[in-house]
Amino acid sequence: MKAVSSFVDLCAAELELCGVGPGQSVAILSQGDQRLAYANAFLIAARRLGASAYHVRLADESPGHVDGVVWAIGLTQLAENRPAIEALKQADLVVDLMFLLFSAEQLEIQAAGARMLLVVEPVDVLARLFPTAELRARVEASESLLRGASTLRVTSAAGTDVRYRLGQYPVMTEYGYTDEPGRWDHWPSGFLFTNGDDGGVEGRVVLAPGDIVIAPFRTYVQDPVEIRVDAGRVVDVRGGVSAALLRDYMDEFADDPRRAEVAHIGWGLNERARWSRLATAQRGFGMEARAFYGCVMFATGPNAELGGTNTSPCHLDIPMRGCSLFLDDEPILLEGRFAVAELCRPGVAPVS
Repeated sequence: MKAVSSFVDLCAAELELCGVGPGQSVAILSQGDQRLAYANAFLIAARRLGASAYHVRLADESPGHVDGVVWAIGLTQLAENRPAIEALKQADLVVDLMFLLFSAEQLEIQAAGARMLLVVEPVDVLARLFPTAELRARVEASESLLRGASTLRVTSAAGTDVRYRLGQYPVMTEYGYTDEPGRWDHWPSGFLFTNGDDGGVEGRVVLAPGDIVIAPFRTYVQDPVEIRVDAGRVVDVRGGVSAALLRDYMDEFADDPRRAEVAHIGWGLNERARWSRLATAQRGFGMEARAFYGCVMFATGPNAELGGTNTSPCHLDIPMRGCSLFLDDEPILLEGRFAVAELCRPGVAPVS
């Protein structure tokens, strides 16, 4: 990335990656007083690049947000604001500063052809994890492998052995910018995922100390947790305190018949993202934990972003370390290290 001297410069560099220039329109979406400095920086940056720009600012926090933190995903006040939705659909690029992910409103805006960029991380994280073409190439190489597979298996020394049947759902990539109509991404990022076929996930996932329950707890696993999966559903969670926390959280949604369905599975490729960062900084959405190099992320809950019908707000995102991952029994990761040259970070050889 070229040197930048201000946050406006950083936003301009990001918008350039997103293909923003003369003749393009950029909409900035925010709510209340959240990230107004971000909105102003993007407006100035878009104008600097010759694009037209406008700001859609909603007055209050969304029902799923408390103090700027997303607690109930997919719930936004945009749902009842048809004029705002229509204004966003007119843009070539929507910069989302409020978190629309998993919402029907986001899918409608994307279907209209607007590309979308989520930006909610602190400025220092945005700068340190600024996207690169090299990272995009490794994410897209991963996409080719995942898209062509019919089975995915994850194992670990802790005892994980879970198999996914694939093919029903598409692959979603995140490398930190979007330059294609209708495509969503998140700055910063660096991972990809798909969903197992409905009812097509079997086995057990064993969380080891140091794995991260980034959603909803934003904490490291303290003691082993065994999660048993049958026909695509979590049917048992056993262990100590960490397991009790997971069970109690899921019990909050006891009236939701789809709360325990397994959702996406994928791996991280961003070598600049740090596994340890959550221990020193609780700010932002936690993208760094989701994208760190060699992680495997197990998830449950909503899958609307992949075209699924599960809209349950009961959502777990759990990046795990040291796993082995196989596509059609061919190794992609071996104990957290890539076995495919095209996926390795610069200067690192694949393991065998």
